[in-house]
Amino acid sequence: MAGKQKYKRLTEKETQIMRLLWEHGPMFVREMLEYYEEPRPHFNTVSTTVRILEEKGCVGHEAVGSAHRYHAVAQPADFRSRSLAEVVRSFFNNSYASAVSALVEDEKISVDELRHIIDMVEKRGKEG
Repeated sequence: MAGKQKYKRLTEKETQIMRLLWEHGPMFVREMLEYYEEPRPHFNTVSTTVRILEEKGCVGHEAVGSAHRYHAVAQPADFRSRSLAEVVRSFFNNSYASAVSALVEDEKISVDELRHIIDMVEKRGKEG
């Protein structure tokens, strides 16, 4: 693809289906339902959500008999930076330093992980 496609923001239900397709590969709606915990959503609910994802350009399908096997077109990286930016903007006053600080305070990231991140940043600085 020449440039990175801009996908519309995903709902929680849409994100759940995308994760299924990313983790398990192409599948039919009936197969998707097997991955949901009880009480499972209705077949038509999942089917409608998949069709919405297809309209957004995130999912494609292959006809197999009278059914459709769906596959992910969009990749996780297509959403990662935008989602992170939204969180930082909404909850950390647009400060990535504040977001990292919160991770440290909540013990979600260790000192060793921070050192590794600093090493990566420094290496990129030397390469660029």
